[in-house]
This record gives sequence, structure tokens and C-alpha cells, in this order.
Amino acid sequence: MFISDAFAQTATAAPGGMLGNLTSFLPIILMFVVLYFLMIRPQMKRQKEQKAMMDALGKGDEVVTSGGMLGRITKVSDAYITIEVSEGNEIIVQKGAVTTLLPKGTIKAL
Repeated sequence: MFISDAFAQTATAAPGGMLGNLTSFLPIILMFVVLYFLMIRPQMKRQKEQKAMMDALGKGDEVVTSGGMLGRITKVSDAYITIEVSEGNEIIVQKGAVTTLLPKGTIKAL
């Protein structure tokens, strides 16, 4: 008698079963939507801004590298830039090492 009662319960729940499954997945779907707008989308925006800054680097720009070195760009190539850190001292770094583009005249003000 127990098995037939269980089949009877599933048979009565079948018409609303699809809606029941959707409502059980709704919190998970909402979490993914919130995750996208709070974490993934802002990260993609920052990456796009960083790439635009890398493409806009030019001779004479003042930059800060990821190692904390401040300097003025003297040469720009595809993957590397040459930075003058002091009078007559130049270093070559990858473009990806540049973290911040400083306003003109910042180094002289230091």
C-alpha cells in the first residue's frame, strides 16, 4: 500500500512540477546575475581601461611601474618601453608593468 501512495503523490504533483523546478533554481540564477554585475562586469571594465592606457602610452608620458619606479617614457615599441628614471639612467620594462599614467609635471613636483 505504501508504494501506491507514493506514486499517487507524484502523479498529482506532475502538472505543477515544471514551475516548481523553476522556482527552486531561481535563487541560483539570481546569484549569478548579482555576481555578474558586482564582480565580472567591473573587472572587464578595468581591463578595457588598462588596455586603452597601454595603447595610448607615448614618448614624454610620466608613468609608475608595478615595482614603484617613476619615470618619463623615452622610447615605445610593441611590447617594451624605455623609461628614464633619472638624468641619464634608463630602464627597459614591459608595457604591462606600467600601472599608472601620471599627469605631466608630476615628477618635477616631487
